[in-house]
Amino acid sequence: MKRDYYEVLEVDRSASEQDIKKAYRKLARQLHPDVNPGDKSAEEKFKEVAEAYDCLNDPEKKARYDQFGHAGVDPNQGGGFGDMGGFGDIFDMFFGGGGQRRNGPQRGADLRYAMSLTFEEAAFGVEKEIQIPRDETCTDCQGSGAAPGTHPTTCSQCNGSGQVKVTQRTPFGQIQTARTCPACQGEGRTIASPCSACHGKGKIRKVKTIKVNIPQGSEDGLNLRLSGDGEAGAKGGPPGDLYIVLQVKPHKFFDREGNDVYCEIPITFIQAALGAEIDVPTLDGVVKMKVPEGTQTSTIFRLKGHGIPYRRGNGRGDQHVRVILTTPTKLNEKQKQLLRAFGEATPDHQQMGKKSLFEKFKENLRDAMG
Repeated sequence: MKRDYYEVLEVDRSASEQDIKKAYRKLARQLHPDVNPGDKSAEEKFKEVAEAYDCLNDPEKKARYDQFGHAGVDPNQGGGFGDMGGFGDIFDMFFGGGGQRRNGPQRGADLRYAMSLTFEEAAFGVEKEIQIPRDETCTDCQGSGAAPGTHPTTCSQCNGSGQVKVTQRTPFGQIQTARTCPACQGEGRTIASPCSACHGKGKIRKVKTIKVNIPQGSEDGLNLRLSGDGEAGAKGGPPGDLYIVLQVKPHKFFDREGNDVYCEIPITFIQAALGAEIDVPTLDGVVKMKVPEGTQTSTIFRLKGHGIPYRRGNGRGDQHVRVILTTPTKLNEKQKQLLRAFGEATPDHQQMGKKSLFEKFKENLRDAMG
């Protein structure tokens, strides 16, 4: 049994689109195969999370899921209740209708391909070649299933409906039902001379090489639709579509929020106290960043325009750099003496760089005492 998609993403049913996206990013980052190499359990959970997000991130699928549950979005159950596929077969069974509907042109199935990208490929865009195994219309018979020069003929037993009516006697009287025609197996037509290339199926399985342009600014979980690149249709029906689902690998240095990137850079006590110009890695390479005199640990600086390019329109996000003050270790005796001398010559409040919590407490206490 599939788990509830909201439970998989650990959100409430009232969760907003942003909440759903945020929950997905968090779980995807934790469960990504690159973060958990060889962990089959994490890989299965990652797939489960991706499937849940693929549904709840699509307003149409989400609406069907909220109303009908998994049955509403399961392609094995008529692709959801939108086209009444499942109910239609039940009606056909009892009332004998719908034969022409089933035997007319049928749209091909949609395909889904999970594409793995690096952080940089998603940021700046890339062209990828992928190979998709799919059914294509047989070129020898043009999809008819009949050998070249011949044509399928209408089934004489069901007159093309694909069904035959059967009358049964029961204690309640005679009941007429419709069953699949045994002569044509429900196709409504027969082929005397099947095509030798596709053996009468009208389709041939091939591996298609497709070029996919990944736009700049793409993010994890983004769906790209390639119209007409899915499975071939039947009986002259149009092909389905191909959906590319992007899976962006976590970066070892950068985190992403929208079009902004975040990182942490260690600095020394000397650099923080006296100020310095430090090297900072960005998506564009290493750039110089000025650290002002007296900078405190966890101070965040902004590098304007060094973030992710916008997918639509011009411009880029920013890079946010958090500086972390590092404490020196394994000091020799001379270094320790210098630090002690500095400590003796520098009052505590000046070493703190700002008022300590204890000093603030004393001031507040004095104010309260009058």
